[in-house]
Amino acid sequence: MEQLTKVGTSQRTKQLTAAKRSIWHAIVQQKYAHLFVLTGMLIVFIFHYLPMFGILMAFKNYSISTGIKGIFTSEWVGLKYFNEFVHAYNFKQIVTNTLAISLLKLVFTFPMPILLAIMFNEVRYQFFKRFAQTVSYFPHFISWIVVSGLLVVFLSTNNGIVNDLLKGLGLVKDSLPFLSSPDYFWGLAVTTAMWKEAGWWAIIFLAAISGLDPTLYDAAEMDGAGRLRRIWHITLPGIRGTIIVVLILAVGSMLGGGLVGSNFEQSYLLGNSINNERSEILQTYAFKMGLAQGRYAYATAIDLIQSVIAIILVFGSNYLSKKVTKNSLF
Repeated sequence: MEQLTKVGTSQRTKQLTAAKRSIWHAIVQQKYAHLFVLTGMLIVFIFHYLPMFGILMAFKNYSISTGIKGIFTSEWVGLKYFNEFVHAYNFKQIVTNTLAISLLKLVFTFPMPILLAIMFNEVRYQFFKRFAQTVSYFPHFISWIVVSGLLVVFLSTNNGIVNDLLKGLGLVKDSLPFLSSPDYFWGLAVTTAMWKEAGWWAIIFLAAISGLDPTLYDAAEMDGAGRLRRIWHITLPGIRGTIIVVLILAVGSMLGGGLVGSNFEQSYLLGNSINNERSEILQTYAFKMGLAQGRYAYATAIDLIQSVIAIILVFGSNYLSKKVTKNSLF
């Protein structure tokens, strides 16, 4: 009996040793792939996790002169900066602008990629389909700095192409102040985000559509279902899971723009002292407080408020989605 136990133990040891060797052999064989993944993990750790220690600044009387050490050694002031921001004279204006721009983008920009993907899927002429897809997602690769420069050229009140065209057609008598009037900023932010990002996010929905069983369309067509009925009863239900997941991500990142265009770049580059009452948002305000005025603790508190709201939105939208549609992100 003792001998059988020893034999069994010896066999298990050999099996474990062989398994370890096979794992190490696989790692050595795939060393470049592992190195690639490790590099990505290292970048995420350095730029996303290490900076989280800076959150402490929101609760401390931090001064830049104390350096990194000051993050841990500065005087603890608790919720002082949160209270200061909530009672700031422009608090309501900043929060209203942030929520309004984000919600308008979500309502008008989010459906566009779905509509584009369905339209691309219905195109049968392959050359035109590829050309249209390329044209639609090309703006995603153009920097917001370049886009803002183009908008200044096109929408300028002095010799701007759009204003010259409107006046030439007799639609307006005087040039419209697209970039200087606060009345136009929200619409400008939504339309430019739609133009820049709709084609890119359509790729995700087009990939989901391509995974649907083509026999469903054939069967529906044989039953007499037209194109719109096939879209309504096959395409949309088939990509519902993808729509829900992307919507949850969009809701979670909507205060910063995320999937529906970057709020910060738009507000910072297109905003000015004249349209400030509609263009100032949480991110630009925190940026100005932190870098322009050196109030890093105050700016950190503002950003932390935004991050907490984003987390609540992600979990809240995920919970509602799970209850209502039985589909969720996690």
